[in-house]
Amino acid sequence: MLTPEQLAELAADMESFRVERKASAASIDKIEETVCAFANDLSGAGKVGVIFVGVDDKSGLPTGLPITDALLLKLTELRGNGKILPFPQLLVYRAEIEGTPIAVVEVEPSATPPVRLRGRTVVRPGPGGATATREDERVLVERRRSQELAFDQRTVHGATLDDLDLQYFTSEFLPSAVDPGVLAENGRSVAEQLAALHLASPDAIPNVAGLLVLGRDPTAFIPGAYVQFVRFDGTEMTDPIVDRKELAGPLPRVLRQMDDITAAHIHVATDVNGRTESRAPDYPMPAMQQLLRNAVMHRNYETSHAPAQWYWFSDRIEIHNPGGLFGRATRETFGKPGGNDYRNPTVAAALYQVGLVQRFGMGVPLARKACADNANPEPEFIFDQPSFAAIVRARS
Repeated sequence: MLTPEQLAELAADMESFRVERKASAASIDKIEETVCAFANDLSGAGKVGVIFVGVDDKSGLPTGLPITDALLLKLTELRGNGKILPFPQLLVYRAEIEGTPIAVVEVEPSATPPVRLRGRTVVRPGPGGATATREDERVLVERRRSQELAFDQRTVHGATLDDLDLQYFTSEFLPSAVDPGVLAENGRSVAEQLAALHLASPDAIPNVAGLLVLGRDPTAFIPGAYVQFVRFDGTEMTDPIVDRKELAGPLPRVLRQMDDITAAHIHVATDVNGRTESRAPDYPMPAMQQLLRNAVMHRNYETSHAPAQWYWFSDRIEIHNPGGLFGRATRETFGKPGGNDYRNPTVAAALYQVGLVQRFGMGVPLARKACADNANPEPEFIFDQPSFAAIVRARS
C-alpha cells in the first residue's frame, strides 16, 4: 500500500501511464479500462497503477465524493466479475487528501499479460488508454515468465499445436473470447492467438490450460483429466451398478456431457392437484451444474492422477475431486463473498469465455439457493487437505 505522502504526490501530479483521476465512479466502464491497462503495464515499469476516485482530473483536488462501503465494494468487484481476464490484482481502500476522503484503487502489474477487458486488450502508453496493437500484444506475451506462472499456465513437454482441436478454437472459442471488432481487424496467426489467450507459450507450445480446454486427448499429457461417473442402485458403493461412464476430452465437451447425464438421471415427480400440476425434480439441475463445474475447474491437476469422481446413489449425489481448499479459501470464508481463490485461473477464465461459467465466486451460493428453492437439504462440503467433496441429498 502506498504511503499518504506518496498518494498526495501522485494525486497532485499529471495523469500518466500509472496515474488516473476520476471525479466519481459513475463511468465504471472507464475505470474497468484503466484497471485492465494498468494490469498490462505496457511500459514494463513494474510499478503499481493508481486510480484516484473522488479527485478532480484537472486540478488534482478532492471533489468531496461520499466514500461509502457500497462504493468501495463496487470497485473491489472489478477484480472478480469476469470482465477482466486474467483476474487483476487490486487493492481498494479509503484514504484522505487534505483531510477529504477519497477512494484509491491500486493495480499490480500482471505476471501473465496480456490482460483483456471483454475480450479486448487495453494498454496505456501515456495518460489515456487504447486498444493494444499487434506489436503491443507481442511485447506483453514475451514478458511472461514461466517460473512465476500457475500450474495451468506451464507448458507441457512433448505437446504441440497438433494436440489441440484448432478447428474448435477458431470456429467457436475465439468468437466467444475475443471482441468481434478486434477479431475482424487482427492478422494474427493461430499460434499468436493461442499465446495471447494464455493457452500456449509464445513459441507455440501448449500449456496445461490449453490441453485441458482444447486438447484432443488431454489424458495423454494430464493422466487425471477425466471424470468417473457411477450410478448405484442403493446407498452403498457395494450395491449394484446401474450406469457407469468415463468422461474425457476437452473440458467444454466434458461439462456438456455431465449436463446430459444429470438431465437423464434426474427423476421428476408430477403431482396433480385439481386443475394444477406441479413437477418436482429430486435434484435441482442448477445446483448440480455449479458443483460439477467447480469440481473440474478447481481440482488439482498437478500432483494427482486421480479423476474427479461423481457417485449417484439412491438417496444422494457425491462429487469428489483431488485438491483441498486453495489459496485464500478457508473453512471460514468458503462460499462467502471474497472468500474464493483459483487454483487454475486460466482454465476458469476459458470456461467463462465460452459461457460455461456465468459468475465467478458464485458457484456455491447459487448451488445452496437452488437446493433451498427445490426443497433439498443444504449441500454438504467435506474439507480434507488432499481432496474435497460435495454431497447433495435427494428431495424428500
